[in-house]
Amino acid sequence: LLDVEPKDFDVGTSATPRQIKRLFRNCRIIGRRFRLAHIFFANGKIIEVATFRALDGADDSETADRPERDDDDVMIRDDNVFGTPEEDALRRDFTINQLFYDVDEGTVLDHAGGLHDLRRRLVRTIGDPTVRLREDPIRILRAIKFAARLGFDLETSTARAIATTRQDIPKAAPPRILEEINRFCRGGAARRSFELSRETGVFEIILPEFSGLLADDDRWTLFAALLDRIDH
Repeated sequence: LLDVEPKDFDVGTSATPRQIKRLFRNCRIIGRRFRLAHIFFANGKIIEVATFRALDGADDSETADRPERDDDDVMIRDDNVFGTPEEDALRRDFTINQLFYDVDEGTVLDHAGGLHDLRRRLVRTIGDPTVRLREDPIRILRAIKFAARLGFDLETSTARAIATTRQDIPKAAPPRILEEINRFCRGGAARRSFELSRETGVFEIILPEFSGLLADDDRWTLFAALLDRIDH
């Protein structure tokens, strides 16, 4: 849609992970907070398959009980309640990230205005941005990554929510934070990713030691030149 080659395609299905495993002997179920089916093929190829998730609802026979939590704590710790494609789209993070491609019909399915935001080149959360980012603070880093790689702007309410929720990022698992920082550097938009991180106040949260060191403009210019080399 943007005339850019996709990195990959996610596969979604109404089949539960256990049903997928019964269909494919070369399948392994991974994850606890978010169960996925990995189907292994020759030469190390893995097809990752996700079951459509519900917006909210009662647990089914394959879903673990959800732990009790404080009303103020909205972080998702168990996301294995299964639902419809429409529900799955609406519980995703950003409007541009909920588009489905129907392989039978050859059409794009858009349940949350993603095509409109693609045309306007905006990264916008689905639903209340503060709630969406607090559910999973890694989404803050993903918003920055998408905006940097695609040359998009952060939609105004989404940008405001990032400013008010960025302190929640350390609640996420450190390996997930590290992986997103690595993705900043691997996508050809390292400089813009870290510039956006600095502009939104996220940089001082994820790399506080560097934040103090690079407060000086001359040092930041040197750092930006390094990032340009990484992007090159």
